[in-house]
Amino acid sequence: MDGDGSPLPTRIVAEARAWAGTPYRHQASLKGVGCDCLGLLRGVWRGVLGPEPEEAPPYAASWAESALSGSDPLLNAARRHLVPIVEPLTGYRPRAGDVLLFAFRAHLPAKHCAIATGPAAMVHAHDGASVTEVALTPWWRRHLAHAFRFPDPL
Repeated sequence: MDGDGSPLPTRIVAEARAWAGTPYRHQASLKGVGCDCLGLLRGVWRGVLGPEPEEAPPYAASWAESALSGSDPLLNAARRHLVPIVEPLTGYRPRAGDVLLFAFRAHLPAKHCAIATGPAAMVHAHDGASVTEVALTPWWRRHLAHAFRFPDPL
């Protein structure tokens, strides 16, 4: 059990780490075969909570840059299915299992997601690489736009 009395964060991190080495494949979500950052999040959801709550629509690699002005599709999907962390992100210390959304330009919507393994590291799928656990460096922290937690299983 974790400090909060629930094994959910431990299960989330274990499932995310089980995807390590999965090659990056745009729109894919199959452990060991290929995934992108959203595919990793979807796969962890399936591995921990069961069937996905909605089907991901097709999306281009440049979807965030071409999103309608004022829209934020990844953030909107996260709000529909995840629990928002309402504390200010300044000084925020991720907990194991937190879902992190990143925006690479201030005027663009969130384009990347990862799963925190603790306050200083995350698992993510990055274009041109495979799923890996990396340090949550100052660069990543500067681009952190939103944070969520998985819902409790029913």
